[in-house]
Amino acid sequence: MPHIYIVTDCEFDGPIPGVHSMLSFASVAVSETGKLIGEFEAVLQPLEDATRDAQTDAFWQAHPQAYAAATENPQPPADVMARFTAWVTSFKAEPIFAAHPVTLDAPWIDHYLRHFTGRPLFQGEWIADRLFRHPPLCILSMVAGATGRSPWQLGIPNYPSEWMGEVPHTHRAIDDARGYANLLHFFLTRREPGGGYRPLLS
Repeated sequence: MPHIYIVTDCEFDGPIPGVHSMLSFASVAVSETGKLIGEFEAVLQPLEDATRDAQTDAFWQAHPQAYAAATENPQPPADVMARFTAWVTSFKAEPIFAAHPVTLDAPWIDHYLRHFTGRPLFQGEWIADRLFRHPPLCILSMVAGATGRSPWQLGIPNYPSEWMGEVPHTHRAIDDARGYANLLHFFLTRREPGGGYRPLLS
């Protein structure tokens, strides 16, 4: 089967999945050759008994437009995750979850998948009916490996806008997922047969 990358960005009201709630998330499907082939976007109702984090609230107060996009017309999380699962499987390909960095977004998707669908983000090979059949990809680590840059030299402020497909990083989930999908596309299309990358112009 072909492979696809499910490039995902999450927005939330605190740092701990379950203790706090995921407000919204968006995913962009990217083919193994780097083509952008689909999008998913959702706003979720808060989890029952979850709390809000004061520091995260302060961040959102500084970004009112992004917060409005992350909270408008929220849907029940169970419904959202069921639709997300159906969307992922609709491509008839082996999906690979991807994020920048994966350690930030993957725990949120894993928590919500576990709780509302019973299908964790990553499962062992002995599980036949697994949603994601391969380990998650950290796009930040991929960029580090491709460029030789140190981790502290990476991140949106340090990337040429060309790498992000000229998509502004707004903290709206779909905008940021599109930017990261373009970042993945940029490096996927610069891979050489047999390994390595063509030299970067920027």
